[in-house]
Amino acid sequence: MTTFITAIILLILGFFLYSRVVERVFGADPDRKTPCYTQQDGVDYIPMKSWKVYMIQFLNIAGTGPIFGAILGILYGPSAYLWIVFGCIFGGAVHDYMSAMISVRENGASVHEVVGSQLGNTFRIIMMFVSVIILIIVGSVFVITPAGLLANLTNDWGKDVNMVTVWIAAIFIYYIFATLLPIDKLIGKLYPLFGGALLIMALGVLGGIFFADGNVPEITDAFHNWHPAQNHLPIFPGLFITIACGAVSGFHATQSPLMARCIKNEKHGRHVFYGAMITEGLVALIWAAAAIKFADSLNAEGDTPYQKLLLAMTDDKGTVNPAIIVNKICNSWMGTIGAILAILGVVAAPITSGDTAFRSVRLILADFLHIKQNKLIKRLIIVIPIFAIAYIIMNIDYSVLWRYFGFSNQLLSVFTLWTATVFLAKFRKWAFCITLFPALFMTAVCSSYIMGAPEGFALDFNIAYIVGAVVTLICLVLFILWRNIYLKSNTIKGGKLTS
Repeated sequence: MTTFITAIILLILGFFLYSRVVERVFGADPDRKTPCYTQQDGVDYIPMKSWKVYMIQFLNIAGTGPIFGAILGILYGPSAYLWIVFGCIFGGAVHDYMSAMISVRENGASVHEVVGSQLGNTFRIIMMFVSVIILIIVGSVFVITPAGLLANLTNDWGKDVNMVTVWIAAIFIYYIFATLLPIDKLIGKLYPLFGGALLIMALGVLGGIFFADGNVPEITDAFHNWHPAQNHLPIFPGLFITIACGAVSGFHATQSPLMARCIKNEKHGRHVFYGAMITEGLVALIWAAAAIKFADSLNAEGDTPYQKLLLAMTDDKGTVNPAIIVNKICNSWMGTIGAILAILGVVAAPITSGDTAFRSVRLILADFLHIKQNKLIKRLIIVIPIFAIAYIIMNIDYSVLWRYFGFSNQLLSVFTLWTATVFLAKFRKWAFCITLFPALFMTAVCSSYIMGAPEGFALDFNIAYIVGAVVTLICLVLFILWRNIYLKSNTIKGGKLTS
């Protein structure tokens, strides 16, 4: 329990201390007008209260990631705590803050436009395609998964009715309205309610961690790979792909521009963007600890709590489903109220990421095609093809679609972190290191993963590590060469670059 409590304290300290460093490095200016005023259109660019922007941002980035990802990640052992804490403070929260605030500085530009402005048009086009594909997959899967959960709860409502189809249709219709309507009309009203439910659910589970039976493993076991599955990946890079939301997630960079268009003051960015990511890290820590403590209390087969956890969330078909353990924990620790909160959390969380995923696609394509979104007909021109493609994708086995999502998601974070590094290198002398080191680390993670994972080239991981190190070194050398060329045409005065 000491490790868990220490991890919670470190995350909170990370917000109060390191977020101020990041804000200072970026140079947040309270006197600069933000896009919600300079580009106000009554649809996407709307001034909103800071607490609402924070709550929407939190739900946009959360989904089921900090719950399911953390539960799957703790199978590797207490090393999951280290990744959530230090990954969140020095990687994920920095990634989210920088991607959002650069968007604020560039009139609320979508992530591909932000990347293109710093890395060039080639990366802009690549990022646009990768972002759109991932977001449509996320949106499509986040129709199917909550529909399946809701159908299980409502199967008795109609004997001759396929409730999965009914719920898919209902969620699909909601997504269309959430994508088309001004952001303050539907999303702005529903998200505070759902966000509150998710946080209350996490607090209830936190109480169970302290008072329920079972033990939470300590950091002394952190560097051993405890994963019980025979086909598991090594901790590096497996853990860093499994736990994305809650540590570092490229998907967040596609969501942050939505709130970059609504934030009233640059000084609010630290609480909204860095703070939302720290909150997600806290949720991930809670669920990682809860899952392993609950598993340890079970009178079941397995020599370790990790083996018990894997068995406890494996269904009759042999499929590992973290939703099973979430439901068991909430019912066991919080009774009827816990069951209701579990439904709200496990169902509402993916829905509140799915709707903004589709909304992000609309904005990305609108930016790319230079189509203003102030009129409904212009929004429909983009939205109709998006949902037609999503409907086709929904008929594909989502496990196949999801197989490559983890890698693609972290690849997005690599692009975003390098973008932030280039941005800072243009305006600060050495402070770009706050994004350079996370960029190098995530480059090594992704390149090693694609070389060694079954979904990639399936090479021996000793070879994969060498390739990953070489790719990372090449990226570092290219950055140094670029910066030297850039410095020749610019001078640094007072720690800032001036042309």
